[in-house]
Amino acid sequence: QVQLVESGGGLVQAGGSLRLSCASSGSTFSNYAMGWFRQAPGKEREFVSTITGNGGNTYYATSVKGRFTISRDNAKNTVYLQIRNLTPEDTAVYYCAANQQWGVLSGRRDFYDWWGQGTQVTVSS
Repeated sequence: QVQLVESGGGLVQAGGSLRLSCASSGSTFSNYAMGWFRQAPGKEREFVSTITGNGGNTYYATSVKGRFTISRDNAKNTVYLQIRNLTPEDTAVYYCAANQQWGVLSGRRDFYDWWGQGTQVTVSS
């Protein structure tokens, strides 16, 4: 069983930046593909980005590509999401997720085995 804890959210003005972190309790973190999802009020949870276990490949939703960057530091059991040029439409709870198939990239929610509790990102206009 893996515990995931997101952090780094907060209130920021449009055009600003945030870096979200997701720390894992797993002892084999490098074996996990990691994903970021977000859920805005009244909307479905949507895929944001994912990264393979060794960090060799990444994939982004078209809605965030170019502004969001996913990365990981396996020595720290942590995956990051750097967000630039935030807009009010980015306001959501951002969730971290893990899957033990480290080499597979997927934007499907049901692909992931473990989820964090989320961190709130609020962007003011």
